[in-house]
Amino acid sequence: MKTWETKNGSKITKVLAGRSNVFLISNGMTNILVDTSPASRWKKLDRRLTRLGLERLDALVLTHTHYDHAGNAARLQEKFKAKVIVHRCEGPFLARGEGIVPHGTTRLGRLLIDGIGKNIAPRLACPPCRPDIFVDEVLSLAEYGFNACIVHTPGHSPGSMSIIIDDEIALVGDAMFGVFPWSVFPPFASDARQMVESWGKLLATNCRLFLPSHGSANCRELVQKDCNKRKPLAGPTFSH
Repeated sequence: MKTWETKNGSKITKVLAGRSNVFLISNGMTNILVDTSPASRWKKLDRRLTRLGLERLDALVLTHTHYDHAGNAARLQEKFKAKVIVHRCEGPFLARGEGIVPHGTTRLGRLLIDGIGKNIAPRLACPPCRPDIFVDEVLSLAEYGFNACIVHTPGHSPGSMSIIIDDEIALVGDAMFGVFPWSVFPPFASDARQMVESWGKLLATNCRLFLPSHGSANCRELVQKDCNKRKPLAGPTFSH
């Protein structure tokens, strides 16, 4: 399991990779899990958490409520009594276990969504889960012992969020992809313009590393390059 550590000692562990990345943020006393992977990966996720010796989970942050991010939220809430944190506008979807179908941002993505989007909505559902804490624009994680905050970074979905840790590393959910070495642009988003604007919000931090839910880490230079390339979508060029 790959790990990163900030200068302040916050440790980020990639618990699961592949289909959908799951990250654990810890400081030796407090543990916060970010996303859960789809329900079909519960056994593997449970084994990995056991291997890490995780006995306490203080909070579960859902970067958004798509099935591959929230599929195991209910199980984790039941097992660890963890507080589930989600953006306010997606809380009702999580409570109902309702699937959200995004729009395609690329030609292939649009073809897939236009062709099968309505038919796959039921398959994108996940077990209903009760939200405990709602985020609007920013939520500090200081009460959990971290110099970190959750910020609203909409675009991929209306309630997409990112976690900024020690102003060094950002866990960005699907606001970016880490699949293509030349681009961080996801193939699906509810609002592509808004998503690029959210990149600007992330670039306004001092973060040098952006960890997405799909693929590997993105460096700041790649994000800046892609943001500048797509600036007609969002307006002015973002820089820091």
